[in-house]
Amino acid sequence: MNHKQIRKIFLSFFKRKQHKILTSASIVAKQDSSLMFTNAGMNIFKDFFIGQKHSQYSRIANFQKCLRITGKHNDLFEVGKDNYHHTMFEMLGTWSFGDYFKKESIIWAWELLTEVYKLDKSNIYVTIFKGNKEDQLSFDRESFQYWKNQIDDRNILFFDKKHNFWEMGTTGPCGTCTEIHIDLRNEKEKLKIPGKNLVNKKHSLVVELWNIVFIQFFRKADGTLVKLPNCHVDTGMGFERLCMILQNKKSTYDTDLFTYLIKSIAHKTKQIYGVKDKIDIAIRIIADHIRAVVFAIYDGIIPSNKKSGYVIRKILRRIIVNYYLTLKIKKPFLFKLVKPIICYIKNSYLNKSHLKHDISSIILSEEKFFLKTIKLGIYKLEKIIEQLRDKQCHIIAGKIIYWLYDTYGLPIEISKIITTKNHLKVFYSDIL
Repeated sequence: MNHKQIRKIFLSFFKRKQHKILTSASIVAKQDSSLMFTNAGMNIFKDFFIGQKHSQYSRIANFQKCLRITGKHNDLFEVGKDNYHHTMFEMLGTWSFGDYFKKESIIWAWELLTEVYKLDKSNIYVTIFKGNKEDQLSFDRESFQYWKNQIDDRNILFFDKKHNFWEMGTTGPCGTCTEIHIDLRNEKEKLKIPGKNLVNKKHSLVVELWNIVFIQFFRKADGTLVKLPNCHVDTGMGFERLCMILQNKKSTYDTDLFTYLIKSIAHKTKQIYGVKDKIDIAIRIIADHIRAVVFAIYDGIIPSNKKSGYVIRKILRRIIVNYYLTLKIKKPFLFKLVKPIICYIKNSYLNKSHLKHDISSIILSEEKFFLKTIKLGIYKLEKIIEQLRDKQCHIIAGKIIYWLYDTYGLPIEISKIITTKNHLKVFYSDIL
């Protein structure tokens, strides 16, 4: 089943359950001044939960593009190393505003996953909040009773506040949650270690798929909880992970959401994907990051030195450093990857509007400028190294490395590689 079918089935299922299907909001967090980017599907519904606004619809389902690159939710440095982290991801979500609650949420989730998507029930584990004395919250018996009617008791697990109590921040709407996890390992591995022993242990093939949050409290500034006048439901399922599972893959990068990009990157950089870990990680980083950058520029964020534009420029430059160092690419090529991503955006989000910006030209300009910056910085560093060699000095001051970064924009990673290659030790204590 391809990604188009998977998304269509999800939205059609909840449409039959009387949910209003909404299109994705912008990746720019326009409704919330406390956020730079939309980092979760619930961002746009925040005011509904706290009662400041009232939703026109009591049941909603949507398909939301999200970017996690700043603040508490920041997956930037995990990307490429494992099989499922992304900076930009897409979230399948459902909401109930004072309408249905735990019973329907659990029954419908189980129905969709096992009867519609046909997932193997024995591979699914669910987690339930076991209570918290500090907040005077008891074990979530109601969720347990509903899950007992759906799944084998042995596949129901109990976790503390860290895993099964969702909070938006230090204050705001919150509540217990029940998570759905799936074990994607082969039978031999399952016999060695039961899947229930690996849930919430960061195993790459025992992953969380769907989080169902029951919002019924408000966390006050003094830390206490008060009950909200109405109970709400906020669920989120990672689209990339769902595609990985339904397409029988071991990595989200092996799904049809990414394979077209990875093949294109490998071809354009004359690399073979799937042979060397170092090369594979570099290609995955490029695929993930360029996708995030194109989505962001499409929604109006232009790379710059200010606020959200600076973050997008930072992601772009991380890609360039990555392909410069690992793939030995010295010329711009990211701009050539834009067109297929634009096609995906238009097909997935039904956005046929004329683009405000020439995204390929913007990215090409950024690549050219930063590659020139790297070249100039390396020239300055090599001149300094020559002077040190003439003095028979084998140590370079850390403040010089920082000065090259601060003045000429030479990435510290590149300086480290060049100094190591020239058998120089960096003396960092002078900048501490």
